[in-house]
Amino acid sequence: MHTASELLAQGGTWHLIGAGGIGVSGIARLLAARGLRVQGSDVRESQITRALRAEGIAVAIGHRPDNLDGADIVVLSTAIPKTNPELAAAEARGLKVLHRSEALGALVGETRSVGIIGTHGKGTVSGAIAWMLDAAGWQPGFVIGGLVQDFATNARPGVPVAADQPHAGQNWLVAEVDESDGTLVNSQPVVAVLNNLELDHLHYYPEWPKLEAAVLQYFEANPRLQVAVVNSDDPGCARILAKLRMPAGSRLVTFGFDGEPTVRGRNLHNRRMTGRFDVEVRGDDGLYTALGAIEIGLPGKYNASNLLGAVATAWSQGAPWPAIVQAARTYRGLENRFTLVEAAGVEVVKDYISHPTGIKRVLEAARAQAEGEVVAVFKPYRFTMIHYLMDDYRKAFADADRALVTELYTAGEVPIPGTDVHVLCDKIREVTREVVYVHGLADIPAWLHAHVSAPATVLFFGGDDLFAVADRYIADRRAHAA
Repeated sequence: MHTASELLAQGGTWHLIGAGGIGVSGIARLLAARGLRVQGSDVRESQITRALRAEGIAVAIGHRPDNLDGADIVVLSTAIPKTNPELAAAEARGLKVLHRSEALGALVGETRSVGIIGTHGKGTVSGAIAWMLDAAGWQPGFVIGGLVQDFATNARPGVPVAADQPHAGQNWLVAEVDESDGTLVNSQPVVAVLNNLELDHLHYYPEWPKLEAAVLQYFEANPRLQVAVVNSDDPGCARILAKLRMPAGSRLVTFGFDGEPTVRGRNLHNRRMTGRFDVEVRGDDGLYTALGAIEIGLPGKYNASNLLGAVATAWSQGAPWPAIVQAARTYRGLENRFTLVEAAGVEVVKDYISHPTGIKRVLEAARAQAEGEVVAVFKPYRFTMIHYLMDDYRKAFADADRALVTELYTAGEVPIPGTDVHVLCDKIREVTREVVYVHGLADIPAWLHAHVSAPATVLFFGGDDLFAVADRYIADRRAHAA
């Protein structure tokens, strides 16, 4: 039985099922960059499938057994069901089938890698770390579950560091590591970052102990670990820190705005779409030394925490302070993470977040800079999320003047008695003056046109189908104003 690392070394043709997914497409790009033959398939055409073809990666539309012709290794994500015809054909033909996390783990294992986990913001932190290491001149590779606007892609290979630089000859890889299904333990990075932690993927982690065990294993069972970077402000991270036993020879770097972390932010000031804070570092004697001020081009306290985590990580690896400052100031974040577009006096924000804590943080940031009312448009995700986090959703929408809730995306889950969008709407009504249910996505723009007047901020929380609705709403407002 060959490991994923051995298969990388052997070469062959790699077929990726679901190649149009943001995570799988990143793996495809890194495999192709190593000179391997890469092909794939997906259920529909998309911007990603077209981009992969333009990069020389053949992607078939539709899942059929004959798509596997010529393949030696098959890669897939947890989203691919056992009934998928290509998976069934791969097993019948005796092909080696790898989970996406195993392929990622092999790539992580052959580089000086930074692996980022966390419930919220790990993509933003991953992109910021890559941007800071790039500003240091280290040309890192990265694979991230979102399009990093500064690089205009979600993945690229790294270049060995020049002989006159720290870590000379080493090849960096910054990897957003998915903890949603327990496969985070397949990656063993040199630098492991934990941004924050709470129950999220309740279909896999119904209770805290299972999530805690997976995260502790990610750190403690990693023989390559040199540095762990953990957010000491976050309650979930604090619970991990209380039990964490660092591997021999590794060191712990904590970051936060409160208490006495290793890297501390102070004097945080948020303005419209920007922030500023001072950074200081605690020495072995317990005293703090000022490094300087950081300015960021992203809104809200939560993004200040994200960027402080990236600063702590880059600083722990010896990145020059001027490079860190420059990168923080110019970093634009990920596509559809508080992506703001002006539409004839209404500011429209798109954000992928569906967890109540993330929604709360985004709405707080929007409220702090909004002119006029704040309207949230939300497409709920999974019965388990709504059922177990119902009270958290109630609190999440406190900064919205009005909320529009649309059809639930079930992700194939079986309905839970007593849990539906109407019960959710009733909960949100306890803190928000008006909550409306609009079942059809196509009906949302008409409702907004009829009920929202400039100035206002409208936030769309969901996925690509809801963002298409947001784009239509933006286009309609601009056309009407022209």
